[in-house]
Amino acid sequence: MLVRGKRRWRSATAAVSTALGTALALTACGGGSVSEQTEANESQAGSGGGDCGEFNILVHPWVGYTADAYVVGHVAEEELGCTVNYVELKEGGPSYQALASGDGHVILEEWSHQAELEGAVEDGTAVDLGSMGATGVIGWYVPGWLAEEHPEVLNYENLNDFSEEFQTSESGDQGQFLGSDPTYTQYDEAIVKNLDLDFKVVFSGGETATVEAFERAQKNEEWLLGYFWEPHYVHAEIPLERVKLPEYEEGCDANKADVACDYAETELKKVASKEFMDSGSPAAGLVEKWEWSNDDQNQVAAYITSGFPPGAILISMPVKFWAT
Repeated sequence: MLVRGKRRWRSATAAVSTALGTALALTACGGGSVSEQTEANESQAGSGGGDCGEFNILVHPWVGYTADAYVVGHVAEEELGCTVNYVELKEGGPSYQALASGDGHVILEEWSHQAELEGAVEDGTAVDLGSMGATGVIGWYVPGWLAEEHPEVLNYENLNDFSEEFQTSESGDQGQFLGSDPTYTQYDEAIVKNLDLDFKVVFSGGETATVEAFERAQKNEEWLLGYFWEPHYVHAEIPLERVKLPEYEEGCDANKADVACDYAETELKKVASKEFMDSGSPAAGLVEKWEWSNDDQNQVAAYITSGFPPGAILISMPVKFWAT
């Protein structure tokens, strides 16, 4: 069953002004899931002055995407009078099924589900809206202290020399490679196997557990090698260094079982339901114009996770995606 939430942004002081001087004051609530943080916003939609109706934003399970959704949803509610629903789903197949069924209207941050994207465009259920402004970088990382003390680990060819240092109770007599959510874009088990690395992939289960593991490893000087990505606010909080894998070449990841190369840098895209884009909803125009950078996303994501009490976070930043 789809998890759907509606929320009214409180204490909003948002303003949309001229193209270069535009600023958005964004109020975010900390703690809990998107659905737990949301409440009915019909009265807000009614006062917004727009004939927008329902706007269903798909939300994938990482805080950067939550930042995407909250910013776009805020403008849709406050400026267009939309009734915004935040629909929590995994990336990939489930989200494309939601676009086809109408349960979801937009994916704001598509990483690399190229087969699903091409299939949805071909069958007429989705539209590729191009870049959302940020670039996705997935890779293997170690905490900063380890890179400084043992720079050899920054090259995959040396990892087997240190596999015992990375061993945990879960990896047994092999070094542990910490994966994240297995539904994310990842093929670490194939990389480990095809590069003949004496490591076992152990999945943390999700973003929060992965962040906590890297924070703990940096603080306590623990050996840790794991999957991580950019954009992500944690890069501004703790040092992480990327491990060099065989350079990515076009097509080296075509067969997931045979991958023996690094991840490609990814142009993060917006994908929308074709029916929604053809509906005339003002939210469709908003999504088409919206873009922001890695730094923009990291700033909002850091506030969301900062522990501020509900309603206490006010963020001003350029809103490059809005045109009156």
